[in-house]
Amino acid sequence: MDNAVIFGAGATGRGLMGQLFTASGYAVTFVDNDEPVIAALNECGVYRLALVDNVGRREVQVGPVKGLLMDDTEAIVDELAVASVGATGVGARSLPMVASLLAAGVRRRMADGVEAPLNLLICENMPDVAHALRNLVEERLGAEEREYARTHLGLADVVIGRVIPEPTHEMRERDITAMLAEPYAEISVDRDGIIGEPPRIMGMHAVSPIGPWITRKLYLHNAAHALMGYLGYRRGLHLGYEALNDRVVRGILEKAMAESRAGLVHAFDFDAGELAGYMTRLWTRLGNMALADPVRRLARDPLRKLVPGERLVGPARLAEAAGVTPEGLAWGIAGALDYDAGDDASAEELQARIAIEGIGPVMESVCGISLDEPLGQLVIARYARLRRGDWPG
Repeated sequence: MDNAVIFGAGATGRGLMGQLFTASGYAVTFVDNDEPVIAALNECGVYRLALVDNVGRREVQVGPVKGLLMDDTEAIVDELAVASVGATGVGARSLPMVASLLAAGVRRRMADGVEAPLNLLICENMPDVAHALRNLVEERLGAEEREYARTHLGLADVVIGRVIPEPTHEMRERDITAMLAEPYAEISVDRDGIIGEPPRIMGMHAVSPIGPWITRKLYLHNAAHALMGYLGYRRGLHLGYEALNDRVVRGILEKAMAESRAGLVHAFDFDAGELAGYMTRLWTRLGNMALADPVRRLARDPLRKLVPGERLVGPARLAEAAGVTPEGLAWGIAGALDYDAGDDASAEELQARIAIEGIGPVMESVCGISLDEPLGQLVIARYARLRRGDWPG
């Protein structure tokens, strides 16, 4: 059985990559700072993953697995020396530590004369994160080691296709290693970041270039979540599936997704039928009542989600370029600008700026949308309607 190392035993690690690797015939070693989780994984050698949707619940036993603490450098390097694949799901702050461990692993593999590549799937929510991680690794290597790493260490960006909520306190109390996720499990991986033949991983599609696939998820899945969050909040709803089932929100959402699809087909030559099939699956996934995603989680951090290339303004611009008026997406942008949840620091900052500067200047500085262009006029009109509670239809 081949070996895999996963940095991060959290939602991405246990909720997705652990299952995909073990189902593909790998023995998995998790590396994390969570001492109770690592201890429990070592004690049991397996963990439970509950796959839930509106049809029911299916329990999957994931294994064989074991765990190492992040500061156990020698043992981690021993695992990296014999691994053929790996993954990260640690967050930006932990990437320098991962880079140090990978650099030590490269030195060991080079010293041992290992010619087989080690390919890591980089599952972080950051643009060009594989490139950033490679730079961090190479900073810790000598010239000869860097040359070896460039031909023997693959680092590939990943687009994750699974919703995995963070375990609640109650879940950890019952079983500290157990995870909950939707059944759907698909990852798109940057073929250009993989050295040699792509590893055979269940649910993995190696694509080149990866950029359009990143954009597809952002402008469809993430955009839909944002619209559900902002419009659901303004409709007084609490959960994502409630927003999806709301007649008004659903109508706006369907219009917005059609606009986004048109923009994607125009910009990246996606197959229109394939995108329609993706959306058919996505509607089912978005309506997963078992995951009960709060609208405030879907809506949080509006300042980040309103920037020009992000999930609302980005697809609106693509739609415009395709000759499609982004009427539905304009509702989403207006909803984000109007989002005023008191427990969200980003929303509070946004509303404070609007109170001082006015909606027009804030829309231009945050979204890159001016008042005198068609998209600006669409957004401002919908913003005014939201403030009045004047919904379409």
